[in-house]
Amino acid sequence: MPKGCSPKRPKPKVKPRAKADSGFMRFRAFVHAFFYGNYFYGLCAVGLSVEAILQQRYPLLHWSYFVVAYALTVWYYTLPYVTNRTQLTGQPRTDWYIMHQRWVKTSQYLMGTLVVGCGIWLLFHYYRPESHIDMVQWLLLILVPIVSLLYYGFRSGFNIRRIGWLKPFVIGFSWAGLTTLYPVILYKIAHGQPGGLDIVGWLLFLKNLLFVTMLCIMFDIKDFATDARNQLRTIIVQTGLRKTIYYILIPVSIAGLLAFWAFGLWRHFSPMKLVLNTIPFLALFAVADALRQRRSLLFYLVVVDGLMLLKAVCGTIAITYF
Repeated sequence: MPKGCSPKRPKPKVKPRAKADSGFMRFRAFVHAFFYGNYFYGLCAVGLSVEAILQQRYPLLHWSYFVVAYALTVWYYTLPYVTNRTQLTGQPRTDWYIMHQRWVKTSQYLMGTLVVGCGIWLLFHYYRPESHIDMVQWLLLILVPIVSLLYYGFRSGFNIRRIGWLKPFVIGFSWAGLTTLYPVILYKIAHGQPGGLDIVGWLLFLKNLLFVTMLCIMFDIKDFATDARNQLRTIIVQTGLRKTIYYILIPVSIAGLLAFWAFGLWRHFSPMKLVLNTIPFLALFAVADALRQRRSLLFYLVVVDGLMLLKAVCGTIAITYF
């Protein structure tokens, strides 16, 4: 070997475990961003909208409506988390927003731009100079955003979130309005038809309202201790964990299931359609019972809120193929 030369050292091989750990960390970061950043909520809003439109026997709206529904949901739920704080709190979701402030603000600008841009496109697509919006439609169109804005309140104004027992119903109303009411109103305005929902539409509106309300009550279980310290009288704080599960969540869900079966028999649903639409209720029972034990935040974001997407998928398959 020539003088001054040294043998080449072999490059160290990356251990398989290190590669696996790196892949897991990337997947974990994606999961946190997807669920903490409320992007999953947007997917649920689109799914429930498709289900409700098909169940009411209307054609699917222009794609811009679903973009607005997705972006508006993400923007709305992220709004209270936009912050300039730098000190971590020890709460996983809040700390994620603190550590990703730049991304969150960019995402909010993007979602806001999509809402405005696609909203204008949607307006031009559906509205015609000869279109007439009657009083009922105006009332229904403005009622949902008013209630949604009151949920967050104003700087020195009324805040529905402080009324703990009312909060789940307000959220349920907002979701039912976006997914069940708005598509029908837009379709009727575009085709010059007066009025709002028919009897089937209002029953579906009530069904979606109560389903999301039950999920909100379940979600409040996570914040039971904090809400009790802050004297926020949510249903779980006033009633207690066990009574909330067995005296409210499960009985109301059973009543909703029985009402759906009665409705399905009245409308001559096929057995498979009944079975598919029953699955979300059974899952609701199982998840409610699982909440007797302490669960992580991701359990609530993935499993509890995931019941909305499960309901949308089962309902869409049932109405499309059976």
